[in-house]
Amino acid sequence: MSTETIALPAVFRHHVFCCYQQRPPGHPRGSCGASGAAPLWEHLGKQLQTKNLADIGMAATGCLGFCSAGPLMVVYPSGVWYQPRNAEDIDEIVQTHLVGDGIVERLAVVLQP
Repeated sequence: MSTETIALPAVFRHHVFCCYQQRPPGHPRGSCGASGAAPLWEHLGKQLQTKNLADIGMAATGCLGFCSAGPLMVVYPSGVWYQPRNAEDIDEIVQTHLVGDGIVERLAVVLQP
């Protein structure tokens, strides 16, 4: 392990990971992309820019592992998974979780142990 100091930018208050996985139509696992994820994530990115939420990071990911439940996003450091279906759901997640530090219970996904 290197002992060299690396200058990293400020850590985000929240970091949102959005699944962009796209599988072919009819694939048995499905995918977030096939479930309409791209327009939702585009809306999320615009909301973060419009509201000047520079302390919120957003990253496109490949498969998050729960394809049939998509579209899915996960917010860290809280580790809350969301299943938004439309732009209004994204707006609610932005306002309640990313700005207000609450959880949008109706959109949160409960992971089984």
